[in-house]
Amino acid sequence: MHGNGRFVRPRKDFRAAYLKTHEEGRLQEKVERAVAGLADCTVCPRNCHVDRLSNKIGVCKSGRFARVSSHFPHFGEEDVLRGWRGSGTIFFAWCNLRCVFCQNFETSQIGLGAELKPKELAGLMIELQDRGCHNINFVTPEHVVPQILESLPYAIEQGLKLPLVYNTSAYDSLESIELMDGVVDIYMPDFKFWDRELARKYTLAPDYPEAAHRVIKTMQEQVGDLVVDEDGLALRGVIVRHLVMPGMIDDARRIMHYLGAEISRDLQLG
Repeated sequence: MHGNGRFVRPRKDFRAAYLKTHEEGRLQEKVERAVAGLADCTVCPRNCHVDRLSNKIGVCKSGRFARVSSHFPHFGEEDVLRGWRGSGTIFFAWCNLRCVFCQNFETSQIGLGAELKPKELAGLMIELQDRGCHNINFVTPEHVVPQILESLPYAIEQGLKLPLVYNTSAYDSLESIELMDGVVDIYMPDFKFWDRELARKYTLAPDYPEAAHRVIKTMQEQVGDLVVDEDGLALRGVIVRHLVMPGMIDDARRIMHYLGAEISRDLQLG
């Protein structure tokens, strides 16, 4: 272990979690279960119960297929993800939250981008791997878990081997995170608000704190504290982000206390 609390593993000993899950036949089971669930969608805590298989839309405005706004080697992420060749970021359009402070409004609320079929989404992953990125980083994936899972077998067939990063607001359903067990290598959730009224006011989701509690705890149980390679690049584990909002120091303090007391004292913060 490094002095900063990170566990170190040689990269040559790393193997992405989804490869074993695929070999054991469990990935296809997850794909079938996730896609079937789109017919009565409860992919996130909004529980819209719309038939996305028929391209109906709910709060997230996403139908049968995922819409992607952009993909590129991202050098603005945490050091453990971006390294020197960038984090292979795929930004999904639309969102299940309505954050008034969103810095990606055109992506999250206007939905700029193109709708992609599973093979096309897999192709983006391979392109980013071929460009030398250190990982594949799914940004705002809460509403497209089935579509991500559906694309993975195609990416694996083409040689995908990089760690997968699930970069989320933490407004995920527990079922979605359980589907990602054995698939995601690195979880990077936000923990935006502790107080329900603040969550309602700024994201239109008063149940956000409860959702974040549940899924961050489950993420930690799945992948544990952050593990890096000899170059300090993330291989596995949880990284939690929290943006301290003006006038909300008490809220931030409660979140930090919870993370240290209930999740892990060695938890990596973004």
